[in-house]
Amino acid sequence: VCLFLMAANVLEEDSMEQDIESPVTIHQPKLPKQAREDLPKNINKECAKRKIQRYVRKDGKCNVHHGNVRETYRYLTDIFTTLVDLKWRFNLLIFVMVYTVTWLFFGMIWWLIAYVRGDMDHIGDSTWTPCVSNLNGFVSAFLFSIETETTIGYGYRVITDKCPEGIILLLVQSVLGSIVNAFMVGCMFVKISQPKKRAETLVFSTNAVISMRDGKLCLMFRVGDLRNSHIVEASIRAKLIKSKQTKEGEFIPLNQTDINVGYYTGDDRLFLVSPLIISHEINQQSPFWEISKAQLPKEELEIVVILEGMVEATGMTCQARSSYITSEILWGYRFTPVLTLEDGFYEVDYNSFHETYETNTPVYSAKELAEMASRAELPLTWSVSSKLDQHAELETEEEEKNQEDQNERNGDVANLENESKV
Repeated sequence: VCLFLMAANVLEEDSMEQDIESPVTIHQPKLPKQAREDLPKNINKECAKRKIQRYVRKDGKCNVHHGNVRETYRYLTDIFTTLVDLKWRFNLLIFVMVYTVTWLFFGMIWWLIAYVRGDMDHIGDSTWTPCVSNLNGFVSAFLFSIETETTIGYGYRVITDKCPEGIILLLVQSVLGSIVNAFMVGCMFVKISQPKKRAETLVFSTNAVISMRDGKLCLMFRVGDLRNSHIVEASIRAKLIKSKQTKEGEFIPLNQTDINVGYYTGDDRLFLVSPLIISHEINQQSPFWEISKAQLPKEELEIVVILEGMVEATGMTCQARSSYITSEILWGYRFTPVLTLEDGFYEVDYNSFHETYETNTPVYSAKELAEMASRAELPLTWSVSSKLDQHAELETEEEEKNQEDQNERNGDVANLENESKV
């Protein structure tokens, strides 16, 4: 009988499991990829760690590709900026092609004018006045076009005054040639003088650190300039890139939040002569207010730092960028000093620019540290509940004393009554 009952229980459990595991089609709303990934999962987070995709790479290039851009004509409306933004190989190819096409085009017109006028049939005839002297074929017309547009003027091929159509073509080619020269040379000059290469000499520390400074928890990173020519009006700012979901359920991918690095105190404006450590105080307005050492590796965030200023040599604005993900933020470390005083000057050792050393730092978040500090400043009965308990104990003690006094008085009155009866 017992075996029969056990078998029946097993069959009932199997039927229940089958009912639970029966496939049910649930139609869920289509969400963005980041929103689907951020949905709660019943798996261990440590085993399901996903590689954090950078928004800005360490070299400062933005890791964003623009797809499905239908309005490509907008690039042609600003052709100058489009040419400047092109890579060098395409820029040089366009530069050569523009000049070659214009030379061939006007050379073909010069040869066509000479052919229509019959100059080719009177080559060597001293009594015939050609449109262009010593033009005897397409090659010579092409060379004359180059001389005209580049204003070289060798003096061998010369236009005559008996060719009005040639004079008009000469004026047109001179004007168009000046425009082409100004456009292409200006484009090449701007591309050569771009401050992108100058930004490569602005360096950021490989890691950011979190440690105590003046009794406050701070996030810090280091910046430096490798050149002797300084960056004028240098300023620094930082952004926190992290996806968020609003109270209404809206998912905002890669939401940008400002990280205060001294905007209100003026510390964000730098005199970048030697490497500087940029500090962000983690206070109540900081996005790191509730993040502790144990919670930091679980966060999927990125800190983008931007250094801007004018190049002293050219006066052009320069911008250098870098980023730090959670694996590059070291909790409980400080940067190794790189500035030493030598005989009459200060020397910067860039070999130690990225080095850090461990320091004694609490593992708690800034919010928890603030709560601990507020508790330490209060007396022993610091909490409201303990104060209420203390008042209640005092009231009970007073009531007990009053009761004892009343009993004593009642006892005295009873004794007096007994004595009076006696």
